[in-house]
Amino acid sequence: MSYIKQGTVSFRDAILALFAGGFNTFAILYNIQPLMPEFSRDFHISPTMASLSLSMTTIAMAVSMLFVGSLSDAWGRKSVMTFSLFAASVLALLTAASPNFHFLLVIRVIQGIVLAGLPAIAMTYLSEEIEPSSLGIVMGIYISGNSVGGMGGRIISGIVTDFFNWRVAIAAIGALSLIATLLFWFKLPPSRNFERQPLKISKIAESLLSQCKDRNLLSVYGLGFLLMGSFVTLYNYIGYQLLAPPYSLSQSLVGSIFFVYIMGTFSSTWMGRLADRYARHKVMWMALAIILIGVTITLSSSLWLKIIGIAIFTFGFFGGHSVASSWVGRLATNRKAQASSLYLFFYYVGSSVGGTLGGIFWSNFGWAGVVGLIVFFLVTAFLLSIRLSSVDYS
Repeated sequence: MSYIKQGTVSFRDAILALFAGGFNTFAILYNIQPLMPEFSRDFHISPTMASLSLSMTTIAMAVSMLFVGSLSDAWGRKSVMTFSLFAASVLALLTAASPNFHFLLVIRVIQGIVLAGLPAIAMTYLSEEIEPSSLGIVMGIYISGNSVGGMGGRIISGIVTDFFNWRVAIAAIGALSLIATLLFWFKLPPSRNFERQPLKISKIAESLLSQCKDRNLLSVYGLGFLLMGSFVTLYNYIGYQLLAPPYSLSQSLVGSIFFVYIMGTFSSTWMGRLADRYARHKVMWMALAIILIGVTITLSSSLWLKIIGIAIFTFGFFGGHSVASSWVGRLATNRKAQASSLYLFFYYVGSSVGGTLGGIFWSNFGWAGVVGLIVFFLVTAFLLSIRLSSVDYS
């Protein structure tokens, strides 16, 4: 097989393209997160209802991912990913014109379906095209693009909302995403190791079920569910706390909190490199410990300590996700696209479940309830990682 090797022009182009694609996807997906209090006020809905603007999108994305991998087996990796990014960007512009919350939810569901194209296929593209010895660090760089996109989308939407309104903010994200889509299209090297397979819908369910028979893969899928459930739960409701007394921050300042996402660009690459050198389960334990420390610190009433806790939490999360996602490529012996799709299915279902369930804990128990739910997720993740320690895929 002809792999893309580190240090070549194709290697740099692939990293740049996937970074731009990750930025596009996650800016569109998460730019509405700091706008949830705005939705609550403008549409007269509860925090839990407002959270559906993200949860419905991620659950639609999760289900769509189960099938997009198979579509790419028949239609090609690059073409499906490019269509996904373009369609999602256009839908972002349409979201900005939503006349009511129900219309916004419908568009966000459609957006979730088309957004599945990049994250469901990018991991497979990388595992097929990048030399195996560099897969961990490249996966880390790709995920850092996700973190920058999530950070940029949230920050831009917060600042633009303060100056204009949330509709202008979402439209601005849509315009930036169209530019990122063009960069992705021109820079991503064509697949060299891809083998086209005929599309057989009847075989998809059978293939997905076969991936679920591997207990090690199931454990990694569970890690993805719990990591993302913890992450979205914290970020969905921290805005509500910081906009209210005694903090009473502006929307711009709350959006600026997402600058801590920059921590993810370092931890995903760093822990991805560590996972290439050492036992993955040990690196995962370290990531989970960091997340736990960070979320515990957010219980402090001090604004600065709370921000430090969020930064530590974010550092650990992106590192853990980098390790878990690269683990899938190592564990899956065949049908890697379906294995990657299943990991991301559980990952985004965790986002939907945790994000909405967190609203119930926030409404009934306040911030301490949100932290308690996250700690429960982390303890369960640690138990899964102990099970994986018996199989050393270093």
